[in-house]
Amino acid sequence: MPTADDVAELVADAIQSLVTRKPTAVLGVATGSSPVPTYAALAARYRRGLLSFADARAFLLDEYIGLPAGHPQSYRAFIEDNFAALVDFPEGAVCGPDGMASDIEAACHDYEVAIADSGGIDLQLLGIGSDGHVGFNEPISSLASRTRVKSLTEQTRLDNARFFGDLDDVPHHVITQGIGTILESRHVVLIATGRSKASPVARAVEGPLAAIVPASALQLHPHATVVVDEEAAEDLTLVEYYRGTWANKPPWQRSI
Repeated sequence: MPTADDVAELVADAIQSLVTRKPTAVLGVATGSSPVPTYAALAARYRRGLLSFADARAFLLDEYIGLPAGHPQSYRAFIEDNFAALVDFPEGAVCGPDGMASDIEAACHDYEVAIADSGGIDLQLLGIGSDGHVGFNEPISSLASRTRVKSLTEQTRLDNARFFGDLDDVPHHVITQGIGTILESRHVVLIATGRSKASPVARAVEGPLAAIVPASALQLHPHATVVVDEEAAEDLTLVEYYRGTWANKPPWQRSI
């Protein structure tokens, strides 16, 4: 896609199509800067009466351990501010891992059960970290992992310090959906925009399948889509092939 706005509109098209044909759709929602324009595009369409999330549900990818739900840097607060509060999800329809649970291991298990009981995630949004992580599955994460506690790398904490103002305030531990959990989603859509994402995108898409680049696990998924702008595509070796494939996509294929 030429720009980040074009990426957002294309991904919003896919979500609108899903929710229109399946009003009870279950979405997997990601935090970070990459999906924010998509959430804004969806909110704009909701305001215009083009779609509704009144019967839909959503599950967060991850959450910091030790931050209450109302903390401004909690991921539940992020999704509430940038998406859930801007559309018509019913109360209780947006769920996240409980980073304040007294028994964190039980909370991880319960989150897996909640996703399964919902019927599974229809469309999972993902971003990608500078080191190739998805969710908070840091490098060398098991490709079969389930929802669990992860320790953040120093690079991830440095990347996220801008949101907290001080590196010392960034938690060291999170609950994250595992790579195995993510791969059970029916459709996975990874969004990446900006020059800083070019290297991890190329390693994930064209590099070997390897735990050192957790996003490379998407190569195993039967319906995984990577949507990037021109800057994030700069390191892709086969970029002209991808452009040609998109330009000549037949109408009988799904949009993404």
